[in-house]
This record gives sequence, C-alpha cells and structure tokens, in this order.
Amino acid sequence: MGCYGIGVTRTLQAVIEQCNDRDGIIWPVSVAPYAVCITPLTVTADSPVMALAEKIYTELSSRGVEIILDDREERPGVKFKDSELIGFPIRIAIGEKSLAKGQVELKPRAGSLLAIKPDAAVTTTLGLLRSQPGSSYP
Repeated sequence: MGCYGIGVTRTLQAVIEQCNDRDGIIWPVSVAPYAVCITPLTVTADSPVMALAEKIYTELSSRGVEIILDDREERPGVKFKDSELIGFPIRIAIGEKSLAKGQVELKPRAGSLLAIKPDAAVTTTLGLLRSQPGSSYP
C-alpha cells in the first residue's frame, strides 16, 4: 500500500528529522504536542511546589498555551530526560530548593537554564513562546 502526497505523518517525520539533537526531538512551537511542560519535583497535593505548579498551569492555560503538568512520582532526572526526549519547547521546573531561593527554573529545549522569580514565570514563558518562529501566541 502506498501513500502519495504530503500527509500529516510524513510532515511530522520530516520535522523530527530536521529538529533534533542527541537528547531527542526539538519541536518547533507551531507543531509541538504541548508548548510547555511544568515539572514539579514534589507532587504531594498540599506542597507549596505543587500549589505553584497548578497556579502557573492555570494561568498559562487561560492564556491559550498548550501545557502539560508532569505530576508523576519519578525522580527529577527521569522527568527532565523524558521532557528532553519528547521535545517540549519549554520546561518549567519547580523544586523545594529553588523555591527556598525564591526561584523556579525555566529551560527552553535548545537553550540555557534560566532561574527566574515565580511571579515572572508566566510572562517570561509567554515572551519565549512569542519569540519562536511560527508562534501564534498573543
């Protein structure tokens, strides 16, 4: 059975072929399954880490950002590696140690780690998304 023409699966295969590194896929924002992955390092329901993660999730969702909250009970390294492998354009990591310093970690998939204040997480994330080629975020 053959397939002729440009199909969705062929297009995504071409994107993956062109947009990757040794750690996995680097999805362009315009075709990423989710634009942002929030990674809380403590997932107990009443923790300040999870409360902040849910707050950022709600704020970004209300602004139309496709977002996923990684609330699995896994080690931080596993969550970070999975995020890179899947290729989310932006990862926001929230841990007890960084919160004690008044920071969260924002990491563009192909960029450098940024330590920012929790209150600036939403605006900084939106700014990074807007600066991506093909972005449709207001």
